[in-house]
Amino acid sequence: MKLRVGVLTISDKGFKGERIDKGGPLIMKLVRENLEVIDIIYRLVPDNVDNIEKTLREWISTDVDLIITTGGTGPSPRDVTPEATLKVIEKRYYGLELLMLLEGIKKTPEAAFSRAVVGSSGGTLIINLPGNPKAIIENFPVLFPLLPHLMLEIKGIKGSHDEGN
Repeated sequence: MKLRVGVLTISDKGFKGERIDKGGPLIMKLVRENLEVIDIIYRLVPDNVDNIEKTLREWISTDVDLIITTGGTGPSPRDVTPEATLKVIEKRYYGLELLMLLEGIKKTPEAAFSRAVVGSSGGTLIINLPGNPKAIIENFPVLFPLLPHLMLEIKGIKGSHDEGN
């Protein structure tokens, strides 16, 4: 299945031009290398629930299959990406969140601070990733083997689970 992917970087400093976004480009590279992709769209927004939610809803309405956010998943007061994501998802995938958390903790104890959410709205899967490139590499690749099957399931495309029905 070829995917339309949205990569959303959440960063006040990046939005103001005070920091170069390294997470978004890294995610785009990893996606191109590990998934079948038709198109990747990219946006950078400040740490603000309304801006994040608006972008997520816009991309969901334009049939983006997979949205990957980077940034805003930690414990600081400005980290609000999970709150915005929870406002738009219909189903949450705790197992994938736990899988990323366990993978991150193997590398650094601070990974336990992550509040990343994974969920879907309609046929769109949303994955929150940390903003730190090192943490992206520690968290994201563990999901690659699972994403093709999950995307088929989310889209309602008949697969191996439908053999008896």
